[in-house]
Amino acid sequence: MLQSKPRLASAMSALALCLFLLFLGTYVWAQQPTEQPSTQSVTDQAATPGQVATPQTPVAKPDAKTANTSDKPGAGSTPVKLGPGDLVEIGVYGVPELATKARVSNDGDLYLPLIDYVHVSGLSLEEAQRLVEKRLDDGGFVKNPHVTIFVNEYASQAVTVMGEVGKPGVYPILGDRRLFDLLSAAGGLTDKAGRTLTITHRSQPDKPETVHLARNLTDAPETNVDVLAGDTVEVHRAPIIYVVGDVGRPSGLLVDNGNLTVLQAIALAGGTNRTAKLGGTRILRKGDGPNGVTETPVPLKKMLEAKAADIPLQPNDILFVPVSGGKILAGRSLEAVFAMATAVSIYAVHP
Repeated sequence: MLQSKPRLASAMSALALCLFLLFLGTYVWAQQPTEQPSTQSVTDQAATPGQVATPQTPVAKPDAKTANTSDKPGAGSTPVKLGPGDLVEIGVYGVPELATKARVSNDGDLYLPLIDYVHVSGLSLEEAQRLVEKRLDDGGFVKNPHVTIFVNEYASQAVTVMGEVGKPGVYPILGDRRLFDLLSAAGGLTDKAGRTLTITHRSQPDKPETVHLARNLTDAPETNVDVLAGDTVEVHRAPIIYVVGDVGRPSGLLVDNGNLTVLQAIALAGGTNRTAKLGGTRILRKGDGPNGVTETPVPLKKMLEAKAADIPLQPNDILFVPVSGGKILAGRSLEAVFAMATAVSIYAVHP
């Protein structure tokens, strides 16, 4: 009995030791950090040891509604202005009785119910709307009105293109436009077009602007000038030089650059015939001579033999090569030459 007590005490001590060790192990395991999935950003991973990586604030994407509209195409374009002849529809929110359609007068005025005439020429749509709203509010007709103006026909915002183009006519022009754009819209230049055109501005009708085009338009980009609403663009016909008489093909030669010599004209007309009287060749030119025409002798035979200098021709000159045995006389003979010139075929040449 006495021996059993020490054994019981020893067993109790061993059990207490085991429980203590088990508790200690559980405590140590609980203090170990739990491994979490890596969520560090590139910036966190790049932090040097001993430094705390600063969380990166996400950059908010710009809202489409608050984006800068100055980057949009056309944001910097000149706003379209109202002008004489424009047909507009005007409405007042909540007051259908005031809805009307009117055309801007030549003085730039609109006649509207209740408020009489309103000068809108030179105003943008927004400016015209605010002006009508102010007139309605100041007159006590409508309290806090909301006015909308819609343009049915921009008669004032158009350019007239005429002359030697494929499709002459009136072309609407809203915003900024350039000369080449209008020429393209009008069908381009015809074969009879010269290299010169004039632009008459509505604001300065007595000071037309002359533009000299290159044969290939892109070779002279500086000629692609601005064209404004109300302008008139006229493409002139190329100068004509007539070659008539005893030549292979009597012709009217359209010279787009206006430069042509006697020998070039003779060559383009098929040369002279064997029956031609080369020594009687003349240039007929409008001037102060009899019947308003001057005659200039041309030593064509010597020119063909390179014994005389070539002679430049001017627009509307008539180069006449008579038949051998004939001669140029005043009066009816000159009339016959001019009649021949008006009956010839016209050809475009590009020397």
